[in-house]
Amino acid sequence: MAVDVRNPGPEYLAFWREHHLCTLTTPRPDGTPHVVPVCVTYDPEAGLARIITNRKSRKVANILAAGPEGARVAVCQVHKRRWATLEGVARVRTEQDRVDDAVRRHTERYERTPSPNPDRVVIEITLDRALGRG
Repeated sequence: MAVDVRNPGPEYLAFWREHHLCTLTTPRPDGTPHVVPVCVTYDPEAGLARIITNRKSRKVANILAAGPEGARVAVCQVHKRRWATLEGVARVRTEQDRVDDAVRRHTERYERTPSPNPDRVVIEITLDRALGRG
């Protein structure tokens, strides 16, 4: 069922604040889907989902290959019968303030500070669709 990306409701938002591993689906240059496990944070006020990762990862390469407009992607998490999907356009951000903010959000959600990584970037997904079942 459809959910308002910017005003998701308390149960949906609470689910995105629980500690769950997610998947990110990006399009490969040949159009086939590339699905990998990731940690995701959801910021409905900004309409963004964020993923911290290494700039040399395949998911980053896939997003960059899509061009400056970004790549259409989806992130999803499942726990028993509950599920939630966020969709939008992903772009790779390298600005240190954005990376630091994403690391802070990651630490809050996953209760673990990531190890330092000089190659860290953040994938920011500008959200335009949310689905789920609580």
